[in-house]
Amino acid sequence: MTQNRVTVLRTLAIIAILMMLIAPVSAQSQSSPLIIESWRNDDLPIWRDVIIPAFNARYPDIRVEFQPSPPADYNGLLNGKLEAGTAGDLITCRPFDASLALFERGFLASLNDLPGIENFSDVAKSAWITDDGSDVFCVPMAAVIHGFYYNAEIFEELGLTEPTTESEFYAVLDALKAAGIEPLVMGTADQWEAATVGFQNIGPNYWAGEAGRLGLINGEARYNDENFLAAFEALARWRPYLISGYQGVRYPDAQSAFTLGLGAIYPGGSWEITGFEANADFEIGVFKPPVPDGQETCYISDHTDIALGMNAALTGERREAALTFLSWMTTAEFAELYSNALPGFFSLSNADITLENPLAQEFLSWRSECESTIRSSYQILSRNSEFNNENDLWSASARLLNGELTAQEAADFVQSNLERWYGPQQQ
Repeated sequence: MTQNRVTVLRTLAIIAILMMLIAPVSAQSQSSPLIIESWRNDDLPIWRDVIIPAFNARYPDIRVEFQPSPPADYNGLLNGKLEAGTAGDLITCRPFDASLALFERGFLASLNDLPGIENFSDVAKSAWITDDGSDVFCVPMAAVIHGFYYNAEIFEELGLTEPTTESEFYAVLDALKAAGIEPLVMGTADQWEAATVGFQNIGPNYWAGEAGRLGLINGEARYNDENFLAAFEALARWRPYLISGYQGVRYPDAQSAFTLGLGAIYPGGSWEITGFEANADFEIGVFKPPVPDGQETCYISDHTDIALGMNAALTGERREAALTFLSWMTTAEFAELYSNALPGFFSLSNADITLENPLAQEFLSWRSECESTIRSSYQILSRNSEFNNENDLWSASARLLNGELTAQEAADFVQSNLERWYGPQQQ
């Protein structure tokens, strides 16, 4: 055997051994994709079929898997996984206090140095930044806008037009009721809808948006002052117009009732667009929350809703892969892709994007017509576990609509619990 041939055989043998050593590592890497934790289980097909393939077109070697939990169970399940060290790699972040608590407990990583994080304004990052502004811990993804959906065929049949003022709104509700049509499709069984798409939907027009919300934080406003009380009073007026048996109607039931044409108007938000368009066989329109008569400025709940952070436990190549995915999410490509893949979830990026869905574009157009704010209870005010402001609003709003509380009693209940622990409200 020649010396050259011996050398070649030795080289091939070494290569074969190296391939054997490398193969298990490669197989292990491919069998363990990055896992995204989320409460948005309705979005599974979009992540699987649209968003992740677009990422893999640029980064084919990084596998990603979207593994959502039921929305109502997400917070509890996620906290349990994080504490046990079994949570996914990328964590879908609720706005403000819930995610801030995860960061402060060391479960979410700081993203201050993430390439592309500068593509978001301070307002966009405000829901996922520490109180002192020193750390941003989630990449802002989208905001949702509150308003009202309506069955355009029923409106046309009765000669109704989109209401813009409070008196016009109740005139429409009265006309629907007179025609034997259920005016408002919403239930109180799950409680959160009464507050989120009821009180927080119409409320900003009464407490002047950010002025009122920030007033609660700094102690200059109260839930039982004339402005917030007016919002409770306005919500109480919905009671005779709600769908029959609304006290037992849950969120999915209300969605189904509206898409089946069992009622004319659905108080909701832009996040409903995809489901409604897929299930309703009638034309759907939307209108923004009507303003009190004589008021010129309109306010909308344009709520910073969703972001994505990184599990702080990640190290090495897995951490670098997660950062690569998060950095890709800061691009204009992702902003436009996400906003069009999920109509009604509006990118918080500074990038200029074009929306293809007419209903989504209608919601988005309200930003140029009205002043934007976010839900009053989300920043700082819900940090007390015993007297959680968000939970109090759920309970008070549902009990108000069920006729168990007056508007004054509902406002006093929420205010009293806030004063029990929150210093600025005790002055």
